[in-house]
Amino acid sequence: MQARSKIMLVVTLMTALSPIFSVQHAAAAHTDSTYDVLIYGATPAGIAAAVTAGRHEHRVLLVEPTSRIGGLMTNGLSHPDFRTFEAITGLYEDLTEQTLQYYSEKYGPDSQQVKDCLRGTHPEPKLIVRLFHDMLEANSNITIMKSSRRHSTELNNTGISLERIHFINGADEKFSVQSRMFIDATYEGDLMAAAGVDFRVGRESHNEHNESLAPVVADGQVQGYNFRLTMTNRAANRVWPQQPDNYNREFYLELLPLIASGQIEKPFHITTLGSNKKAIYKAHDPVLPNGKFDINDMSRGNVRLSLPQFNNDWPEGDADTRGELFDLHVKHNIGMLYFFQNDEAVPEQFRQQAREWGFCRDEFVDSRHLPVQLYVREARRMVGMTVFTQQNTSAHSPTSVRAILAPDAIAQGDYGPNCHGTGHDGPLFGGQHTGEFYLKVAPYQIPYGTIVPRKINNLLVPVAVSSSHVGFCALRLEPIWISLGEAAGTAAHLALQKNRPVQNVSVVDIRRLLHRSGCATIYVSDVPRSSPDFERVQWWGSLGGWHGVSQREDEYGQRGPHFRGQYYEAFSGHAAELQKALDTTLAKKWRNLAADYDLEIDSTKMKSARTRGDFLRAVTMPN
Repeated sequence: MQARSKIMLVVTLMTALSPIFSVQHAAAAHTDSTYDVLIYGATPAGIAAAVTAGRHEHRVLLVEPTSRIGGLMTNGLSHPDFRTFEAITGLYEDLTEQTLQYYSEKYGPDSQQVKDCLRGTHPEPKLIVRLFHDMLEANSNITIMKSSRRHSTELNNTGISLERIHFINGADEKFSVQSRMFIDATYEGDLMAAAGVDFRVGRESHNEHNESLAPVVADGQVQGYNFRLTMTNRAANRVWPQQPDNYNREFYLELLPLIASGQIEKPFHITTLGSNKKAIYKAHDPVLPNGKFDINDMSRGNVRLSLPQFNNDWPEGDADTRGELFDLHVKHNIGMLYFFQNDEAVPEQFRQQAREWGFCRDEFVDSRHLPVQLYVREARRMVGMTVFTQQNTSAHSPTSVRAILAPDAIAQGDYGPNCHGTGHDGPLFGGQHTGEFYLKVAPYQIPYGTIVPRKINNLLVPVAVSSSHVGFCALRLEPIWISLGEAAGTAAHLALQKNRPVQNVSVVDIRRLLHRSGCATIYVSDVPRSSPDFERVQWWGSLGGWHGVSQREDEYGQRGPHFRGQYYEAFSGHAAELQKALDTTLAKKWRNLAADYDLEIDSTKMKSARTRGDFLRAVTMPN
């Protein structure tokens, strides 16, 4: 109960956020109320779904269990997982543009802050909170409720539709909300589970989906969790961690022989030159603006921040169980650093290196500079209309540069399946994680069925998506979740507009609206959303028009030249090259494709067609 009390204290403190983060139009719904769309979980996907549905003039209620919206993007995960800037799309691209504009206006276009934000992809946590709030508050159709947890859930008398959710807010007041459409945007899939939707927890066997990265035998292991800490080595903004509750130095004494033997060389490592498994706290490169770093678990390290051997009870755990696991991670992630910085048994040089780092004085000021959410890398996974597996990231053919075609795609991503480990062999300090992998793949498409349950007809699930463990390890990324949130908001709009179950919403209609709003559903490296040909190029790709255009000359998933950190120039072979001369072979292939879909071709335009772009503009695109 002490752990639960502690986490509730953090939530209480966070309710005192400064007025700049207040929600001006949020109603205190202590009585029954009705909305068009109710979204549980103000994660990036939940926010994207709310913004999208709100833009379509639906009344939206966005409910967040904690007092800080934004999920991990506002709780320390400032170093986003994508590989190339060409994969950035939709609302996530909006955020990068707003971030770049903010730093340019505040510090100047040639400032170090502008350089460090890396084209707007690396904002400070306090800024992304502000941008998310601005985005939500710009639409009067959206109401936000924070510090409100689901208490119970009601289905209608058919048993296949959600009808009402009962909540308890931070003041222990109960209220109920009825809605026509529901979206579960929690990391844990709490709403879908309460609605009786089928789900999985843990890893499938290799044979179930023929996945090379899956274990031989299925088990209940999920990826390890840790905190994504925002820290600095600048003394002026540095605050050293306080001693955590229930701190016991005996817990950390086993670290001393590892330091003495050289198995741990230093506490922190900035990843400018890659990984260093003899360090513990990974300070991501590039640095964030104003000298801040996103601190993460060191892949394949000798001592890890993630604790996969302990967090398997989180996905289906109650508040007390999750509170205890939250407290355990504080003890491990923060207590270990406190030990390094303060215990006299730690060698002086090592201790001084540790004391070069601290929390940022101007981040998480109401929660002792700690994030209020743990990095839950994986929890429940829905078993939906389509199960995304490792095969969805594999090559379309032995010579193809592209991943397999998904005719019902509603999003795309370019970061391969990666897992920080699902188990642990040996002692806590000095053992090795098991189940860890990192796979290089080409950009892939994500089918609509991954966010659609099989039986509940007014629920969408864009975070705890329908996937295998290996497949989820490709989808569990904030830019992708934002794209899936936009797709969920669009699908909810169409389901309401046409009075259809979500299972029967036209993917063609979803995709058309997504393309019109600048969301990509297939990776094309040289036609950005600012191009007048963007919608046409994306539509043509949904028919398979870009598959088979380029053949592979090197390994599958070949990126362009290295840019910085984990980022690269565009994947090779994924450009439309609209100005390129139209060769006879491609013209025949595209004519056959148009015939397959009974598409009209403007004969006058086709007579003068000399380039790929000319051909596409001669094909009549459905409205």
